[in-house]
Amino acid sequence: MKQYLNVKTVSITLGVLFLLLWLVGFYWSFEPDTFDVKGNARAQMSSTNAQPVPGYTVTTTLITVADTLMDKPGGYLSNDVMPPSVFLDNMPSWEFGVLEIVRDMSLSMRKDFSRSQSQSVENPHLVKAQPKFNIDSRNWLFPSAESQYSEAIDYLRQYRDDLADPTLGDSQFYTRADNLREYLKQVEKKLGSLSQRLSASVEAERVNTDLAGDKSASNSTPRPSSIQTRTSWWQLDNVFYEARGSTWALLHLLKAIEVDFASVLENKNALVSLQQIIKELEATQQTIWSPLILNGSGFGMLANHSLVMANYISRANAAIIELSELLNQG
Repeated sequence: MKQYLNVKTVSITLGVLFLLLWLVGFYWSFEPDTFDVKGNARAQMSSTNAQPVPGYTVTTTLITVADTLMDKPGGYLSNDVMPPSVFLDNMPSWEFGVLEIVRDMSLSMRKDFSRSQSQSVENPHLVKAQPKFNIDSRNWLFPSAESQYSEAIDYLRQYRDDLADPTLGDSQFYTRADNLREYLKQVEKKLGSLSQRLSASVEAERVNTDLAGDKSASNSTPRPSSIQTRTSWWQLDNVFYEARGSTWALLHLLKAIEVDFASVLENKNALVSLQQIIKELEATQQTIWSPLILNGSGFGMLANHSLVMANYISRANAAIIELSELLNQG
């Protein structure tokens, strides 16, 4: 009888422990809400007595987006090696999507937005910040990813504080059409890749267009004229949540660009184009009512969440290409 009670006690304990871990994991899997980039920047200005200057909203938004990786429920989960984090995959995929956009913006700030021309000197704060975002997102020890990202955020704060200090002239943020266009080129490639990966949730034959448009073009190894693409069933939700994270971060940065580059966009008559892109990205953040990421066929009985997400991203990408052309015009 005593042995039976011990087994029963252990079973109940394990069951309760499993339930607690499941509840914690469920709570940690909630995606952060969107935030008001203008209000966020104003709050930071008030706390530091800073004056509004070009680049302040973009830099503050980048800091907040990166901070969210560490401050959301559960903190940064991608490199955790203990339960329940080690059993989660959707939120780490979301985090990686956010991180990719943070990496792209920090690189653009280092090589374009903070420099007046190709021969100008790089900003020392951004030189230190940008590489630290590139550490492997799964590093958990010596150094951990969180420690490197936190240091990068601190350097971004130093850069932002220097921007707002009228007595310092070394830190600059140039709101020019050519700088913005260079950044949008990176965004085009990122969204194009995400759209292709999401569309591969259903098997499709894709014509190889790698060398299209250039008769003299060549590639290092031969490739077939058509390619069968299909995302593994085990990776469908990971790709979907990576796209959710990327579009969440990009949505906020483009809203910040709308603030800091307002005069440039108005001069090019391109403000409405950016606002349309923002509308498309806002649609990617709608509530997911299904407990699972469904993978129905294109015209089947069940929804295909990946194809829906791919549609919004493709529409946003098409609008970004048009915006780039507008910025390139005189």
